[in-house]
Amino acid sequence: MKTLFSFFFILLFSAVELTAEKTEERVQMFAALSMTKAQESSSVPTDAGVFLYNNEGQWTRFGPKIINIASATADSRNPDTIYLACGNGISRSRDGGKTWRMTTGWEVSDVKTIAIDPTDQNNVYAATAWGVWLTRDGGESWVEATTGLPKKYSRTILLDPSDPNRLLVGTEGGIYVSHDKAQTWKHVPTSPETTVFRIKQSKANPNLWIAGTHKNGVLLSTDNGKTWASTAPTLRKANIYGVAADSSNATHLAASGWGVGVSISIDSGKTWIDRSEGLPSPHVLALVFDQNHPGRLWASTFEEGTFYTDDLGLTWYEGGIYGAYVWDLGFLPQKP
Repeated sequence: MKTLFSFFFILLFSAVELTAEKTEERVQMFAALSMTKAQESSSVPTDAGVFLYNNEGQWTRFGPKIINIASATADSRNPDTIYLACGNGISRSRDGGKTWRMTTGWEVSDVKTIAIDPTDQNNVYAATAWGVWLTRDGGESWVEATTGLPKKYSRTILLDPSDPNRLLVGTEGGIYVSHDKAQTWKHVPTSPETTVFRIKQSKANPNLWIAGTHKNGVLLSTDNGKTWASTAPTLRKANIYGVAADSSNATHLAASGWGVGVSISIDSGKTWIDRSEGLPSPHVLALVFDQNHPGRLWASTFEEGTFYTDDLGLTWYEGGIYGAYVWDLGFLPQKP
């Protein structure tokens, strides 16, 4: 009996361990970019699109060569479904990037970011220069969703993972919230009426949100995006294009922008310190904490390369993509 019980326990433990391995999220870093520095006599970048970072520390092209791809998003439940936010619309792949199709017509352009409903992959939302657009059929058709948005220009959109009915969008009039899957929008009263470039939510602390703005610096929310307050006094009048929250540490945040380099907070946004020394340029347009390397922060400078740090900016290492204007750094889920 004792031997039988031991055998059963080993089987049970192995099954739990195997299930944990299967459910562990695998992701790969991407950069949406345009190679703008090496232009001699042409205004058209020689290379542009989405590039993936592999285990050998190299960046390789992924997907179509489109001059202006602002971001990429994949379905966490089905990583083969990928959407690209492009200057000429929304491109979609359903086979992991082997083939692509433009899913929008002439009326949808200058797309900035895309969000996929984690509970229903047919619900997809896009922030564009012409407002918010949505699809209820996985991209087969798109409709405008700007009711309640007096200023349509939108740069960033996020779904609340705890409530798929709730979305936040950053517009040129501040942060707006929807509680009915983007059917209607209301201005968040504590959000200043300025262009919001980027909004991120901390995976380690879902109540903590961070936003970068036009000439209003960094905004912070500690109540799941319901109210917002200014933080980082030295950045208060800056254009903040990049914000990041460390998924492995709830207290670590980062912000970057034009002329201000990279600033770090290790106390959930209460205090900030400049960690730009070691970077070749003070113009840092994209930031992300590495989901594959806990504590690692990536920063992309304007045309001077992308760099990473493993000690919150005390030392920086070259990460490639010299000469690029990086619109976005992020992670795409991969098949287990």
